[in-house]
Amino acid sequence: MILSDSSYRVLAAMIAGAGGLASSPDVQAQSAPAAPTAMIAAEAAGAGDEDAGGVGGDAIIVTGTRTTNRTVTESIAPIDVLTRGDLQTSGKQSTRDLLGTLTPSISVSNSGAGASFAVKTLSLRGLAGDQVLVLVNGKRRHNTANIFINGTTQNGQSPPDLDLIPSTAIERIEILRDGASAQYGSDAIAGVINIILRDDARFGASVLGGATAKGDGEQGRFQADGGFALGAGSLHLAADVYSQARTIRGGPFVGRLYFPGDPREATADRDVNKPGQPSVSGASFSYDFKMPLGEGAEVYSFGTYGTRHAQSWLTYRQPSSTNNIVEVYPEGYSPNLHLRDEDFQVGAGIRGEIGGFARYDLSSSYARDKVRFEETTALNASLGPASPTGFYVGSLRSTEWLTNLDLTKEVDFGLVEPLSIAVGAEYREDKFSILAGEPASYIDGGYRSTTGPLANTIRTAGSQGVTGFPLSAAGSWKRSNWSAYINLEQKIVTGVEVALAGRHEDYSDFGTTDTGKASLRIEPISGLAFRGTVSTGFRAPTLQQQHYASSSTIGVLLPGATATILAPVRTLPVDDPAAVAWGSAPLKPETSTNYSAGLVFTMVPRLNVTVDAYQIDIDDRILLSGTLTGAASGAGTYNALGTLLLNAGLNPVQSGFFFSNAASTRTRGLDVVATYRADLGDAGTATLSLSANFNKTKFTRLEVPPQLEAIGVQLIDRARQGDFTKGTPRNKQIANLFWSKGGFSANLRATRYGEVTQVAAARAADGIFHDDTIKPKVILDLELSAEVREGVKLSVGANNLLDTYPTILDPVNQGTTGFALYNAYSPYGISGGFYYGKLSFSF
Repeated sequence: MILSDSSYRVLAAMIAGAGGLASSPDVQAQSAPAAPTAMIAAEAAGAGDEDAGGVGGDAIIVTGTRTTNRTVTESIAPIDVLTRGDLQTSGKQSTRDLLGTLTPSISVSNSGAGASFAVKTLSLRGLAGDQVLVLVNGKRRHNTANIFINGTTQNGQSPPDLDLIPSTAIERIEILRDGASAQYGSDAIAGVINIILRDDARFGASVLGGATAKGDGEQGRFQADGGFALGAGSLHLAADVYSQARTIRGGPFVGRLYFPGDPREATADRDVNKPGQPSVSGASFSYDFKMPLGEGAEVYSFGTYGTRHAQSWLTYRQPSSTNNIVEVYPEGYSPNLHLRDEDFQVGAGIRGEIGGFARYDLSSSYARDKVRFEETTALNASLGPASPTGFYVGSLRSTEWLTNLDLTKEVDFGLVEPLSIAVGAEYREDKFSILAGEPASYIDGGYRSTTGPLANTIRTAGSQGVTGFPLSAAGSWKRSNWSAYINLEQKIVTGVEVALAGRHEDYSDFGTTDTGKASLRIEPISGLAFRGTVSTGFRAPTLQQQHYASSSTIGVLLPGATATILAPVRTLPVDDPAAVAWGSAPLKPETSTNYSAGLVFTMVPRLNVTVDAYQIDIDDRILLSGTLTGAASGAGTYNALGTLLLNAGLNPVQSGFFFSNAASTRTRGLDVVATYRADLGDAGTATLSLSANFNKTKFTRLEVPPQLEAIGVQLIDRARQGDFTKGTPRNKQIANLFWSKGGFSANLRATRYGEVTQVAAARAADGIFHDDTIKPKVILDLELSAEVREGVKLSVGANNLLDTYPTILDPVNQGTTGFALYNAYSPYGISGGFYYGKLSFSF
């Protein structure tokens, strides 16, 4: 939606320098003339301090609505607003962690193995990271080229990478906790996260340093941003440069390291595995530009650029392993995987009025993400002693080009307020490419040693850890789609408002879909309102889910075995012959039906309370299968899965998993948010917020392909089911107290995470499913700040103040390698407390 000059003046008076609105299919935030930062926070948070915690109910929002004057408490759907003050006092350094820390309905995933360790995902209302739509300045944010494989709860996703957006560039974040596909298109099943970039004329910088309680995991970060007036326009720039050292939280290797009879076995160093936080260094940059053209028109542009190098040690290969060549690594080795990410997105547009008839917004954006995979301290055992020890494994690349036109108009039918009408259209092209690695990273050299304990033993082909992308997996795939939408919002009488939305989408690869949404808000008495929505939604499968193919050496539970071993496992596209032999089918979109109902209470001065219940039914949910393994059962005979492969003319000894639409789920939950601001007189001011999320997901359908059903094999195994039903906290509560007086402030936050369970895929040797449960725990965060002189602030703080760790795994699930010690499903990580100091400058 485009604002007229008079609308700009209204917004400038209400929330100077924050955002206005441009609307669907992608809401476009725009600003009034720049104003001091403190004025923004004063209006939004109801306090005179830039770091005031929380946001008042009178803050203007731009997400989930087409009007230009709606506040948080007037919203028809539940919405959270995180101000810059919230972000600065959170103690978290990345945008993703900021969201997980401050919002109870959001959980973050910290676990990934193989090529997934650098991909960090989040969950909104217990759903997947790619079931929430991310916007930047109201425009769709592109997805990462990488895909989360071999992790915990978020397997199979390629969501937007929020960590490549500099947090210092953010003015505020609006989180719409409601299905919104009819308003914004694919992915908005759980809701929408809209990141509004800064456009004011202030300058600032900060330097942060810290480490864990064990003295490792050191972090350093430098952030700076500043705004400039360009005639009647503005330009705001931001930069974020950071470095993070690894942590090591493993246990001893308790299995055999060397061949029998080797005297080194008795004195060997068994602390050989290095699981924990990866080493990461990188930089991200952003800009936000606006220039009035006169007569209410404006051109605008914004963009982000990020580069990142992440590296992590993979599971140790002992000297006696078939994955090792003792002539190269006499003491064994741990492959070191490097991911080099380069990412950018740039958007530009023009908005204004068409002769006073309607407002328009025409924009286009282009984005690209490329991830390069490399390995050092590595090996291709099938090449024998001649194997290189470093490899270029390959690259993934994705691009997105999006163009949209939005038209909005208000029509007065004589009701209490005019009818708001918004219509628009969008065109989008997506492309995904796999670039092959060097041949030595994937070929089978056929090496067989002629002497020793492993004489004539077949060696694993390809680079260890992550096998190189072969030429057979390389390629480029693309799709296009266009959409059209309409949105109506009408206040019928004082206290009664309705909204309707409809959207049609046409995809080049799987046809059309239609979605709709109806919302109602009733305020029978001032300060007490009831609201509800019913909507349908959809999510198109990503190109990665359709075409990604790779192989990683991970822990595999072979048929009939009770302990995992390291073995290559392939991620199979649905058209791979092995996947077809096991019953795969072309992917189709997920569809959803979302119901929500809630109330808003503001009858007590300075107290805001919202309570919202929801139910989200998802049909044809796209999930990654359990690991399927064909194996030999005797001389020339194979297990049932191997026989299916053999009958299709394929190698009967291999493992893999693939995506399917084989499940449907139902998620029910409750969100509660309460904020109270107290004036303590000479003791300062305090803002107390209490928030909570309760949710439960269950499967309503589990389909098994006929090929697997005939042999009694599940497609979505017990562990995969547990990832969705028990892998994230069923409940999460946050109590936050922010106090300020003069130049001093303190922020204390207690977050209680509910129970989380790592579900076992199969029974152990004792016939028991050894599920590992993390009991509910409270994590305390604290930050103390003092303004040592005007514009200079010193802060000290702690994330996880009491250095709390998750539960140590059951010995059965630890195995013998020491790589798995703490439960990786922990919503607060496995590295313990982080303690930091921060020096900030503003002028």
